[in-house]
Amino acid sequence: MKFLEYSTNDIEEIRQLFTNVFSDSEGESEGLVIGNLAYDLMTNSNKNDFNVFIDTEGKKIICSIIFSRVTFEKRDVIAFIISPVAIDTKYHRQGVGQKLINYGINSLKESHIELLFTYGDPKFYCKVGFQVINESIIKAPLKLTYPEGWLCQSLVIDKIKKISGNSYCVAALQKQEYW
Repeated sequence: MKFLEYSTNDIEEIRQLFTNVFSDSEGESEGLVIGNLAYDLMTNSNKNDFNVFIDTEGKKIICSIIFSRVTFEKRDVIAFIISPVAIDTKYHRQGVGQKLINYGINSLKESHIELLFTYGDPKFYCKVGFQVINESIIKAPLKLTYPEGWLCQSLVIDKIKKISGNSYCVAALQKQEYW
C-alpha cells in the first residue's frame, strides 16, 4: 500500500467513494450524508484544519481518511478527529483500514498533533491505539448518541489528561446528525 495526500482533483472521486461505501453498509440516504460530509470538509474547511489521505489501485481511489481540527474553549491543545473513513467494500477485512489509520496517525505525529479523537466502534479503534474516554475527561463537541464511541489517543504522552470546558470541531462536522 502506498498512501498519499489527496489532490483537489480527487475531491469528487473521494466523495463518491464515501457515498458508495456508506450506501452499501448503512443505506443510500446515509451514503449521501457521509459523501456530502466528506465533500463539505474538503471544500469548506480551512486547508490548515484538515488532512486527507488516500490509497489507489491503478488510478482508482480505494480508501480515504479525513482528519479535521478540534479546538478547546479553555486550553491550547493541537487536536484532530478522524471522521470519516471509507474503504472500498472489495478491500474490507484485509487490514486496509488499520494500515490507513496508522499511516494517518504517524503523519499527524510528525505534524506535532497532541490528541486524536474519533467517534466510532471501540472494538475497531482500540486496535489502533484509541481508548474510550468519558466526557468528564474531555467533552465531545456535540451531544453523543453513542457515548461508548467517544475515543481518544494521545500522540505525545501515555496518559490522556482532563480538558475542562467545551470542544469544537470544524463547521462541516459541527452538526448534531453526525454525533
